[in-house]
Amino acid sequence: MLIKELVRPFQYQKIDLNQVETQKKKRAKDTRGTIKRISAYLAAEKIKLTLVILMVLLSTILGLLGPYLIGRAIDLYIVTEAHEGLKTLLVWLIFIFIGHSLSIFLQNFWMVGIAQKIVYQLRKEIFHQFHRLPISYFDKRQHGELMSRVTNDIDNINNTLNQSVIQIFSSILTLVGTIVVMLSLSPILTFVTMTIIPLMLLAMRWITKRTGPLYKLQQKHLGDLNGFVEESISGQHVIKTYSQEKRVIKEFKENNERLKLSGFWALTIAGFIPKVMNMLNYLSFSLIALVGGILYIYDLGVTVGIIVIFAEYARQFTRPLNELSNQFNILLSAVAGAERVFSVLDEPREESDERDAKVLKEVKGHVTFEDVTFGYEDEHILKGISFEARPGESIAFVGHTGAGKTTIINLLSRFYNYDEGKITIDGHELNKITRESLRSHMGFVLQDSFLFHDTIRENIRYGRLTASDDEVIQAAKEANAHEFISNLPNGYDTVIDQSGSGISQGQKQLLAIARAFIAKPRILILDEATSNIDTVTELKIQQALERLMEGRTSFIIAHRLNTVQKADKIILLEHGQIKEQGSHEKLLGLKGKYYALYQEQSRHE
Repeated sequence: MLIKELVRPFQYQKIDLNQVETQKKKRAKDTRGTIKRISAYLAAEKIKLTLVILMVLLSTILGLLGPYLIGRAIDLYIVTEAHEGLKTLLVWLIFIFIGHSLSIFLQNFWMVGIAQKIVYQLRKEIFHQFHRLPISYFDKRQHGELMSRVTNDIDNINNTLNQSVIQIFSSILTLVGTIVVMLSLSPILTFVTMTIIPLMLLAMRWITKRTGPLYKLQQKHLGDLNGFVEESISGQHVIKTYSQEKRVIKEFKENNERLKLSGFWALTIAGFIPKVMNMLNYLSFSLIALVGGILYIYDLGVTVGIIVIFAEYARQFTRPLNELSNQFNILLSAVAGAERVFSVLDEPREESDERDAKVLKEVKGHVTFEDVTFGYEDEHILKGISFEARPGESIAFVGHTGAGKTTIINLLSRFYNYDEGKITIDGHELNKITRESLRSHMGFVLQDSFLFHDTIRENIRYGRLTASDDEVIQAAKEANAHEFISNLPNGYDTVIDQSGSGISQGQKQLLAIARAFIAKPRILILDEATSNIDTVTELKIQQALERLMEGRTSFIIAHRLNTVQKADKIILLEHGQIKEQGSHEKLLGLKGKYYALYQEQSRHE
């Protein structure tokens, strides 16, 4: 019940603590599975891990041997005032402490190497996984939240591997070794020392039971905050345009407050552990001193040296328990991060090509849709779509937002698979063609052209990486981009970022057209390629697009009808169905929906 009081500030987030409690068994199963998967990565480093274990074993033995020799020195040389062998023992102690320090250094050195290799592998796997996932996965998630899994969550795993694995193994060995040596010296004092174990276990169980859900909550809130920050940075122009800075700052404050509270309670409750352990440590020391003194006074087999050994071993006994409890909390935090990483790795990948899928080597560009139906989940978006695009023809899709224009392009690109009907390219059914070979014959010029943080030359070359510098320049000339590129301080070697800072939206589109030119596609996709462009630049873009479309089968998505009047065929979509199709003149002559839409746009221009 106390945890409910502690996390009362979270209640406005509608966190159902009862639901968390009912999912305890499932969470335990997930935790075991996650630890098992991390262990598989560790098992791949058997040689180094064996060396680490040997060094941990050596450091544990030497750590136990030091206090034991000190106790024996007290009984043999100090109490008896026989100092002959004391110098020799001191030399041995020096070697023991040097060996202990060296073994700790080596185990940490090798463990860091193991941890770095594992997180390197995890980063590689999750990044590769991102490129195997379907587009629908990214459409439903914040990019910043996904980035958090590659950075924060994997760093969390790295820190845990560096610290916790050695600490847990060392602590277990120290506990076992300490108990064995204590039993051999004095079973009675061993029993006295062990009386605090039930109290420690109860305290650890009470604390860790409450910190587990809070660590998971902290990781979730960290991902949410990263996603919000990434979204805010990407949308700065919109935020400032609509003067929404105060609202965004308020939302950030709320997200930041959630992260602060979850982190505060997780660390606060976890912080009870060392305090409880110290208190129990002092209790154990007091009991050893009291009982040991009585046994010494009555000559019951306990010497001053043994009492000193037990006092030191009592500290060594509680320290591993303290470390185990602390590392358990760190481990819970890492498991929470690892679960988020593995959840990405376990996501269904983009469907593999069918076994009988063919590599499309040459394409003429004859595309047909035959009664194609498609829906996202249970909602039908396209219903019975049928049309034909002959090689070299231009097909324009028009209609209101949500009519299904972009969905048709997504099906043609195989970002999604259609549910019913058939799509063919040059007579080959689309789902019988490998995705890579299909997309290698396609070029895209989208409304929001994406540029990489690289030179203009490499951004254009992205369309075909084997293109020469001369081909890059020729593509830029055909796209009407050469002139503005030449006027830049570093020309084609000018470095731009993904937002295209330093060049206009129209110039970004010209670079995207140049990229499409250099790809030499047979099928061309144009998605609102001339929107939000000034008149002069729009004319350059239109000229470049006309050259780009020559001899290629082109599919154009447009909201402004005056940009598609020259298309060979215009298809008007409404609620996922084709209502009208034909040339501009033919559709105007029908005086139907296209005519009404054209008249409406003409009045507003």
